[in-house]
Amino acid sequence: MPINSADTAWVLVSAAMVMLMTPGVAFFYGGMVRRKNFLSTLMMCFVTLGLIGLLWVAYGYSLSFGPDKGGIIGGLNFVGLLGVGQTPSSVYATTIPQLAFAAFQMMFAVITVALITGAVVERIKFSSLLVFSALWFTLVYCPVTHWVWGGGWLQKMGFLDFAGGTVVHITAGVSALALAIILGPRKGYYEGERMDPSNIPMVLLGAGILWFGWFGFNAGSALTSGGLASSAFMTTYIAGAAGAVTWMILGWCYQRPSVLGVATGAVAGLATITPAAGFVQPVIGIPIGIAASLIGFYMMAFRAKKTRIDESLDVWAVHGMGGTFGTLAIGFFASLAVNPAGRNGLFYGHAGQVLIQLTGIAAVWAFAFGMTWVIGKLVDLTMGLRVSPTEERIGLDISQHGERAYGGPLR
Repeated sequence: MPINSADTAWVLVSAAMVMLMTPGVAFFYGGMVRRKNFLSTLMMCFVTLGLIGLLWVAYGYSLSFGPDKGGIIGGLNFVGLLGVGQTPSSVYATTIPQLAFAAFQMMFAVITVALITGAVVERIKFSSLLVFSALWFTLVYCPVTHWVWGGGWLQKMGFLDFAGGTVVHITAGVSALALAIILGPRKGYYEGERMDPSNIPMVLLGAGILWFGWFGFNAGSALTSGGLASSAFMTTYIAGAAGAVTWMILGWCYQRPSVLGVATGAVAGLATITPAAGFVQPVIGIPIGIAASLIGFYMMAFRAKKTRIDESLDVWAVHGMGGTFGTLAIGFFASLAVNPAGRNGLFYGHAGQVLIQLTGIAAVWAFAFGMTWVIGKLVDLTMGLRVSPTEERIGLDISQHGERAYGGPLR
């Protein structure tokens, strides 16, 4: 099959944009923690570029996109990228080299693991996080990716997820919630100790990088440089804008519009539109973006006020719940006029798509939460998940890495 140079260029550029999102997550999260944990938060995100990238090459791509084995997992045909070369795949992205497709998908795996870390900042052992990340990638991310995109049972059912509502956002958000419950709250959380963000300008920088990278994340998922990518690009921007403005208004209603709130609203809108970006009309990004901020805002308030769960940076509320709503919205708003490879939703004559989307959502929620619980408990029992009280009081920058984010290295 011939290679389309324009498609290849777009996918490679998109892969680079998605790669940049992981440092964006690091800055976004880092600015929201206390000064003594800033560097460790950056490290937890940034290290996934190395760890998960290597595991993806070793076996992750093969488990995710190898020949289907019972609808559950891919075969080992592509271990070490064996047979993944400069020619297109006959199954995936037939106009670009399979290596380009594998590289693009690798960046999704990296950022998904990085997202989870926001739930457990300021108290998790770095060594335990590395082991957890490797196990979670293998036992949760790869199977779900295969189910949805690699020829697995959800894809065969007709389940739709354009750029990762289930694969990225639901798995990360639900798993973040499970791991936070296992780990327990930060010292002083129940007592009402102030845990103010250390650097809100850094949060805004991270959000800006994420918004930029999200065009590669969503529009790049068209795997072509044509009309579908253009539609996904515009839909993505509209949802992010609607999310940012809605969160600003909510902040105004309750007190004042905050920079942190606008940044969070933008990310909520972007996360929520991700699964639907290539299946719905661009204007639908407005109601989805508005709903994203409403859901994220009130789920954060519910988690903080009605539960005793310290899911530190609200990965579940923003990504987990946002990804859930965005994936469900496909069942209502999807249109073959936008993407002939998709399906029509309820409002275009196919009510059954709602049930298909609900089935996929329920399956991924249950699997991600259950497997994360098992993995988290296993790591906790064997090597311990949490730093000591003294290490937590000192801060993870010094206790885990022997460095300071502010003030230079230790002498």
